[in-house]
Amino acid sequence: MFGKRVSGIESQKREPAPPPSAREPAARVIEAPRPQSIQPPASASNFATAGVPNGAAVAAPPIAPPAPLTVMEGRRSESFYETKGQIFGALIEAIDLTQLSKLDGLQAREEIRDIVNEIIAIKNVVMSISEQEELLEDICNDVLGYGPLEPLLARDDIADIMVNGAGTVYIEVQGKIQKTGIRFRDNQQLHNICQRIVSQIGRRVDESSPICDARLPDGSRVNVIVPPLSIDGPALTIRKFKRDKLTLEQLVKFNTISPEGANLLKVIGRCRVNTLISGGTGSGKTTLLNCLTRYIDDDERIITCEDAAELQLQQPHVVRLESRPPNLEGEGEVKMRDLVRNCLRMRPERIIVGEVRGPEAFDLLQAMNTGHDGSMGTLHANSPREALSRLESMITMGGFQLPPRTIREMVVASIDVIIQVARLRDGTRRITHVTEVVGMEGEVVTTQDLFVYDYLGEDHNGQILGRHRSTGIGHPRFWERARYFGEEANLAAALDASEVIGEPLRG
Repeated sequence: MFGKRVSGIESQKREPAPPPSAREPAARVIEAPRPQSIQPPASASNFATAGVPNGAAVAAPPIAPPAPLTVMEGRRSESFYETKGQIFGALIEAIDLTQLSKLDGLQAREEIRDIVNEIIAIKNVVMSISEQEELLEDICNDVLGYGPLEPLLARDDIADIMVNGAGTVYIEVQGKIQKTGIRFRDNQQLHNICQRIVSQIGRRVDESSPICDARLPDGSRVNVIVPPLSIDGPALTIRKFKRDKLTLEQLVKFNTISPEGANLLKVIGRCRVNTLISGGTGSGKTTLLNCLTRYIDDDERIITCEDAAELQLQQPHVVRLESRPPNLEGEGEVKMRDLVRNCLRMRPERIIVGEVRGPEAFDLLQAMNTGHDGSMGTLHANSPREALSRLESMITMGGFQLPPRTIREMVVASIDVIIQVARLRDGTRRITHVTEVVGMEGEVVTTQDLFVYDYLGEDHNGQILGRHRSTGIGHPRFWERARYFGEEANLAAALDASEVIGEPLRG
């Protein structure tokens, strides 16, 4: 099927290899008798996708392995990597990558496995069946997918993948960071994989543009920073999304929020309350935003604006917009503020900003205050009060010459509720505040907590214990809005039920 180039393996004294159509199954190749045991040489050839510009050897999207692989806790031996290097180099010389890119994922994977089995037989490399299967899977992942990252991406229990150079890979599982035995051949292979990821959405990462935000096909968030900014080699961070999208009911099972608190959030989502979700890095802001959007009516037109598209709304009428970095000439950049302003001309009913981090805060507040009720956004802050201060700072830093009081009045008129989420020291995530923006007293924005999380200690396993409770406010500012949407009974029930004394600790 492939036109093979003259390579080192063809110059050896051997019988001519059968054509691809006449190759024997892999198992028979492994069991073929060998005249002697020839160990791989001490130095491996310089293999990698470096033979192809930017590592984009195959344009086809990566194909996940048939079954999820278990992360290897121990490091593989150096001889394994040397053998893999020798075989990979021979593979690159033996196949036509242009023709390979025209096959679908499964056909390309089978073709690579056949050729690698043939190379192993020709070179008389000694390895067990399990080692050969690992080698075959690794090489297929290197050519068609994301190399050593594939087994990690196949696991659904991993929240974050953190690559600190070629030799160090960490993962986050159940809120705890663990070191894995996964490694890359060298920094060039890691850089090629980073380039392959960002090129899928038309972006690049190199010395002239060393920082890049991107996403995987499943929406997982990707950040890449490469030398010279990253001193020890490329640093790759992937925020993975679960295949099964979380719901408020599942957050209740995880004790992120109480059942009464979940009912309160449902009312907020249904009643078109302007909502700001605040929290630190990795606290679950985007997950909570996805959960709240489930309670938006199907007949509403929703427009989302993000730096890297990761929101996964289930409604039928959704328009997704994504900002764009400048090109090599420094032109063509589309900022978040440009997207938010353009939204106003697209007849939106709700505008959702994935993360507010700059001057677009001004345009979002204006949208919330001009008939686009129920708009939502997230930002980084440690408390509801700090979230208001950050909004004011972002507007000021955007060059708007407005008095502080005018900005605060705009915030009060636009934001109805701030939901604060936090990642606690035991790795669990909790919704700690549901806070209402009430008004102003003098120059100060006044707020009131409707729902809070009380820290009550920890158990013998170090798990934090606490409980969610209402603060006793039975008539929030958005009560009339809830009544307009027929949700006042659910709102009152949620606030009243959470005042029960003696609720058991929730850890």
